[in-house]
Amino acid sequence: MTEPSPDNATPTPSSAGVGTPPIADPSVDVAAAAGGDPAAVAPPLGLDPSAGVDRDNWQEPGNVRWSFQNVKEVLPTTPISRGTGPVAELPADLQDLGEVEIPATEHSDARSVRSVIEASDTDAWLLMHNGTVLAEEYFGGMTPGTEHLLMSVSKSLVGTVAGVLVGSGDLDPNRLVTDYVPELAKSGYAGATVRHILDMRSGIRFSEDYLDPKSEVRQIEESIGWTEAKRENPGIGMYEFLTTLEAKSEHGGVFEYRSCETDVLGWVCEKIAGESMQSLMSRVLWSHIGAEQDALIATDQYGVGMFDGGINTTLRDLARFGHVYANRGQSLTGQQVAPTTWIGDTLTTSAEVRRAFAEGPGDNRMPGGAYHNQFWFPFPDSHAFLTLGIHGQMIYMNPGANIVGVKFSSWGLPQDATKLFPTIRAFEAMAKAVNTTAPAVG
Repeated sequence: MTEPSPDNATPTPSSAGVGTPPIADPSVDVAAAAGGDPAAVAPPLGLDPSAGVDRDNWQEPGNVRWSFQNVKEVLPTTPISRGTGPVAELPADLQDLGEVEIPATEHSDARSVRSVIEASDTDAWLLMHNGTVLAEEYFGGMTPGTEHLLMSVSKSLVGTVAGVLVGSGDLDPNRLVTDYVPELAKSGYAGATVRHILDMRSGIRFSEDYLDPKSEVRQIEESIGWTEAKRENPGIGMYEFLTTLEAKSEHGGVFEYRSCETDVLGWVCEKIAGESMQSLMSRVLWSHIGAEQDALIATDQYGVGMFDGGINTTLRDLARFGHVYANRGQSLTGQQVAPTTWIGDTLTTSAEVRRAFAEGPGDNRMPGGAYHNQFWFPFPDSHAFLTLGIHGQMIYMNPGANIVGVKFSSWGLPQDATKLFPTIRAFEAMAKAVNTTAPAVG
């Protein structure tokens, strides 16, 4: 593992895509094209931001701000129904948290929360304490009703659906993936358990290198119809693509971030439930959190959801989801959404899980951290944990501080340490500031 790079290191250039890990080693210098300036990735004033956006270019730096808020104009989508239950109210006690100071580190000077928001291509952000919204802002035309692409934050929603099935006894994490999806018996997933894919510890060969047109992550986009360049057929679809993956090592080894793991997990859940993820997620999750709006999931050309990065929702509804994990599995409506046993398991990262994370081949720049049940644990000594999506999507959850923070962004580059880690520290600083001025409850 290489040494963690400082926050002000040159961000990693890459063609955008769904599901890449949030960090990568800096190498090629094309960062100047975006430069951390929101204006650099926004269309010039007076031009239609949707002009010329299609499946070949919707993830390019100049298009992501528009396309992430208009995915259904570019890709096929299916709703994830909120159901007919009550909307969870979000009482507000808005405060000026922009001047909260983020302490200096060995890599960066002290700075304010406001400086991070302004320097990280923010589309919207929200901070909630004990179910009360303390800060909520929207930029660049985004509104509270705008659906925004979650990218790999989607993984944590699919992981939660799996957790509900574990709690009901329908899914055993220790059983083989092929027990649930026999179609994978001749693939590299033969011998892998559900636990292996929950923690991304299978031995599957799957490159997430977006600079390599032959990488598996490029192949999956072509297979599901998310890019149209040079394709002479409609693609084979998500399920069939997963059957083509091969193993490179024994299952149960070190952590390696691979979006295909969540796609297999989604397939497992669908097989168990006998219904699509769209229907299943609505039934066991989205209809129970008090969501204001239906969510959306972008699909392949055959209607199968892009489980690892295709879900879209509003800022407030994503905060409602985050509250479930910050509140022992209960939603703001008081419903027990995720089993307490699943919440407890998720928040318990064993020494083995942390060792597997530390020994993984990539530099995630989270020394002492972990990845477990489709969530990131960036610190060895904090209650905080995260869901992360490329281009700057995040839920920050800190049950010990009763805090949920959500941020939507449109970074020009998929991976950017100069924006990710200051955002994490900004939420950490606000959690501390809020809890030193008001007593924690619960």
